[in-house]
Amino acid sequence: MLDVRRMRVLRAVVTSGSVTAAATNLGYTPSAISQQITALEREAGLPLLEKSGRGVRPTAAGRLLADHAGVITAQLAEAERSLADLREGRTGRLGVSFFATAGAALVPPAVAAFRREHPTVRLDLTLKDPDSPLAEVIAGRSDLAVVVVFDDEPAVPGIALTHLFDDPYRLVLPKGHRLAAKRVIDLADLGSEPLVDSMATSGPCRKAVLEACASAGFSPCFVVESDDFPTAQGFAAAGLGLTLVPKLGLGAVHPGVLVRKVRNPEPVRRIYAAVRTADAGRPVLRALLGALQTAARTAAR
Repeated sequence: MLDVRRMRVLRAVVTSGSVTAAATNLGYTPSAISQQITALEREAGLPLLEKSGRGVRPTAAGRLLADHAGVITAQLAEAERSLADLREGRTGRLGVSFFATAGAALVPPAVAAFRREHPTVRLDLTLKDPDSPLAEVIAGRSDLAVVVVFDDEPAVPGIALTHLFDDPYRLVLPKGHRLAAKRVIDLADLGSEPLVDSMATSGPCRKAVLEACASAGFSPCFVVESDDFPTAQGFAAAGLGLTLVPKLGLGAVHPGVLVRKVRNPEPVRRIYAAVRTADAGRPVLRALLGALQTAARTAAR
């Protein structure tokens, strides 16, 4: 196989017209240049230079390789520029996975801020709900996932988690309900109330509610199952039951309901950004994470 570095030396000789001039331009000795040319001629199987007065001139094979060396040098320079752009976060592509309420309230402002600073980086956005978005990062299909993680969950090897914010649950109840007069409601007060399950599909968000109710001393009595928060609000507005909804899921509040804080305990889901540990240092990924952290601070207010 032809040695690219030797081809570049040949091009320098052909361009300058002499071994001595090429040595001066490249910072080598004339002997080193001659050795490189001799080795390249062995690789090519043909003579590449011939004497011409006090200098040298290329043979047909020498002109051919010198021309190719010019093309290769230009391509290498372009590759170095492209790699620098990728390294500095000026170009590239990132996959982002998230669950529904994060996609509605957290991801959009983060993506908008990121694109203002990195307009040439492509973001592939994927909603994964009810399946955990973390699986996309583990499988290598996404570079970052917005996920809900519990404190007692074991660490996933090769995955780095960054806490974004804690999303507390709120009680949604119909106007005129007996508990509506309270500004903050003890969770135990819901023990005898019919409830609308706003997260009928098993998952970490539902787990937060079930564990909080267990800590308050009761098992929730779900009379209606729903897989989304707006539908659960509609059932609550109709008086069919109360429902617990994460604050992030209350971007639009049904006109027929009231929203109250709960305590003792307050259900909370902890939201994180997950990336592969090997990729955590990529500047473009750090920039996206920073945009998510800024959006999370706004969402947490």
